[in-house]
Order: sequence, then structure tokens, then C-alpha cells
Amino acid sequence: MSSLPIVSIAPPVAIALNVALWASAQVLSGYVAHRLPLARLQRDGRLLRLRHFEDGGRWYERRLRIGRWKDRLPEAGAFFEGGMAKRTIPARSAGGLERFAAETRRAEIAHWASFACLPFCVIWNDPLGVALMGTYGLVVNLPLIAIQRFNRGRIDRILAARAARVRCRTGQDGAGATSSATVAPR
Repeated sequence: MSSLPIVSIAPPVAIALNVALWASAQVLSGYVAHRLPLARLQRDGRLLRLRHFEDGGRWYERRLRIGRWKDRLPEAGAFFEGGMAKRTIPARSAGGLERFAAETRRAEIAHWASFACLPFCVIWNDPLGVALMGTYGLVVNLPLIAIQRFNRGRIDRILAARAARVRCRTGQDGAGATSSATVAPR
């Protein structure tokens, strides 16, 4: 005999609670992420770090054809006052690109954080209901997480190419030492 649900309620009430739970989780996680200081979003942590297979975001284009569907999904970056929409890159300057990358981290954190509501589903859902709620969370959030990772990979590539051009112009290699190309011939 299953120990789920902990509290037995009518199915329509369980559905209403599930809808309210996920809606609240999405808004609350978005608000908490919105309140994160920009300084905390300047670097990728363990969860946000792009993995080798992602190939700087190219994997999402090759395997998921993300460019074909990403603009059809909702974008709520400016939902809270002072937030930043991510439909387009705001500026090509290094500062604008770095801010955009930070905002993709903010959005990704919000989407991952919304999964924190899932344990509450065991209170009123049977095992099938819990599985359905987990599946719902994945279907709703993973495409949006993929978009953030795709965009951040693209931005990282632009910033890396820009840094390489600057190093080349200033005659420095990656370690900050003078390149052999700038040494006078013998």
C-alpha cells in the first residue's frame, strides 16, 4: 500500500493546488532571483557552468534546433521592476554583453529554483500525480533553461573572441606575457 498522498483530497482540489503551487513557485523563484545582487551573477557556479558537450552553446543549435523555437516561448525578464528582458542583446559593448550573460544566469537560477516546490506535491498527490508534476516542471522549465545556456554560450564566445583580438593587438598571449610575434627579429 502506498503512503502517498499524505492528505487525501478530491482530484479537482488537488489540480487547483498543483496549479497554485507551480504558479507561486515560478513567481517566487523569479522574485528571489531578481533580488540577487548583480555581483553574484558575474561568474558561473557549478550548476550554471557550461559543460564540454554544450560546445559554447552550439549543441543547442545542432541538436535541439533552438534557433527555430526559442523566440516563441515567453520571456519574463522584465516582469519585476528593474528587470531586464532578454529577447535581444542590449548592447554590443563588453559591459552590455557581460550584463546580458549575468541576466541569463539569473533566469537560469530562477528556473532551477522553481523545482523546490516539487516535494510539496507529495502532500496531496498520489505517486502518479507526483510524477506528472515532476514531468510538468521539466517540460516547462528545461526549454527555458536551455535558452539561457544557449545565449550564455554565444555571449561567452563573443567575449572570448573579443579578448583574443585585444591580446593580439596588444601583443600579449593568454598569460599576459609578450607574444613571440612582437619580438624583434634577430
